[in-house]
Amino acid sequence: MARFLNLLPALALIGAAVPAVAATRVSESGEAKLAKALEGRTPGKPVDCISLNRARSSQIYEGTAIVYQDGSTLYVNRPSTGAESLRRDDILVSKTYSDQLCRIDTIRLLDQGSRFERGFVGLGQFVPYTKPKS
Repeated sequence: MARFLNLLPALALIGAAVPAVAATRVSESGEAKLAKALEGRTPGKPVDCISLNRARSSQIYEGTAIVYQDGSTLYVNRPSTGAESLRRDDILVSKTYSDQLCRIDTIRLLDQGSRFERGFVGLGQFVPYTKPKS
């Protein structure tokens, strides 16, 4: 019994490290996928808001960012809070008071299967990425 009690602190440290390692791997995977999606594109000057009327789709890069497509421009938003919570299969729910999505807005994250709220992210600035003109 005494040996088991001596092992408890070590087991607690291992248990605490596992989620951190998993989150790091998810983030690295999300970063790699985002980098691939942005290949051949040039970043522009960050903007505070984008038009929801023009945004045709959104894509989540796990633990990393949300990308909104406006024509051939991709707007990358790296949330200022909660980015580590982003999962590829989340449903993004935004409550806006205009036709724009802005850096001060929050996005609720719903689990696709259960439809239960899992958390939220606070949006950061939107960085436009465009393909260079030939």
